[in-house]
Amino acid sequence: MSKIMIQILLVFILLASVSPAPAYIGPGAGISVLGSLLSILATVFVAIGAVLFWPLRKLMKRRKARRESATGTEAEATRNDG
Repeated sequence: MSKIMIQILLVFILLASVSPAPAYIGPGAGISVLGSLLSILATVFVAIGAVLFWPLRKLMKRRKARRESATGTEAEATRNDG
């Protein structure tokens, strides 16, 4: 075997024999993860809501413009009649 193959095999053996180290994760890290998760979820829901309500807003603006134009033509008609 070549020297490189022996080194690669030795690295794999060492990596396989490593055991995980027990570590304490404090409540601050959990709160940070929870806050990040909630902000990502809120962003997704707001984006979906914006996409869903976009046509509704456009429809409401069109109705308002039609009402204003209809009210303006009625006012002009009453002025011309009087």
